[in-house]
Amino acid sequence: MITIKETKTKSELTEFVKFPFSLYKGNPYWVPPIIADELESFDKTKNPAFENAEANFYLAYKNNQPVGRIATIVNWDEVNHQQKKKVRFGWFDVIDDIEVTKALLEKVYEMGQKFNLEYVEGPMGFSNLDKVGVLTEGFDELGTMITWYNHPYYAKHFEQLDYVTEKEYMENKFPFANAKPEFFEKINELVKKRYELKPINFKSTKDVMPYVDKMFDLFNESYSKLSSFVAISDIQKEYFKKKYISFINPEYIKYVEDKEGNLVAFGIVMPSFSKALQKANGKLFPFGFLHLLNARRNSKDVVFYLIGVRPDYQNKGVTAVIFNEYYKTFTEKGIQYCYRTPELSDNLAIQLIWKNFNPVVHCRRKTFRRSL
Repeated sequence: MITIKETKTKSELTEFVKFPFSLYKGNPYWVPPIIADELESFDKTKNPAFENAEANFYLAYKNNQPVGRIATIVNWDEVNHQQKKKVRFGWFDVIDDIEVTKALLEKVYEMGQKFNLEYVEGPMGFSNLDKVGVLTEGFDELGTMITWYNHPYYAKHFEQLDYVTEKEYMENKFPFANAKPEFFEKINELVKKRYELKPINFKSTKDVMPYVDKMFDLFNESYSKLSSFVAISDIQKEYFKKKYISFINPEYIKYVEDKEGNLVAFGIVMPSFSKALQKANGKLFPFGFLHLLNARRNSKDVVFYLIGVRPDYQNKGVTAVIFNEYYKTFTEKGIQYCYRTPELSDNLAIQLIWKNFNPVVHCRRKTFRRSL
């Protein structure tokens, strides 16, 4: 018999967060989150995502043992402003038992029907800065801190339950040696001269902070046309600023300004924390934070997290200015491999940006949809 229980207390939510630790125990490709960080994400008093969204968290039990989990989510900005009558689900993990998957998804349908929504999509988080998609290729590739890992049977479960593919994402990687400066150095100089642009580099987090609000505004502007986009609110900007910006190496944040000092482009890169997170195994103390600190300082792999360009500067070669600055930083730090976060497979513009680096698609993932 399968029992579904909503998790509300801190101890129940901790069990929710810890379930994947047993499901993927011994898996060399799964990257565990920091447990305290996950719990904060689910805390309605701390995570500003709950300003415009609501979520419930459920665990499935069989023989008194947890066998699956799911979060049901409604993003009200998406429903009311974009008129997408959608209920989301995320943080989905399950044993290979279609009946458990079916029982968990019933909770998603209940939420959708409660609010008269029209369809289900997932897995996805509260917003565009959360993890997204079921892994469909790349099960033998090390995950990242900003993607979900899963077993191959997840997608099969959805297909058996009459879900269809909604969005497809690709993840690419390339050795830094592929970054030939002749591809962007000349364009960099031409673009800077033609549009009177100036790259901004940083040596301290304190210097980054005055630019962060402008960066989030530009993020909202530059990504607004993507089909899955939900804008970041002012409260969320403050939350992300305090929680994440101080954690990113300041030299890995690049800005480009015009002659009036307006931000026209930005790039955010993070060192790879995957192996450090595996060593930490969900805990910052007593030694987890040391593994993360070591990765921040010494990781030879990096993850391109975000690149944003103001719409009126898109297709004008501004990314060459950003790449030129990263090339100098990565050369100095001895970076060996570059990874990219999931990008929509139909986003041809972003694929053209990277073509000269000869990237290899090493993972694919999907979100799945079903009508209510």
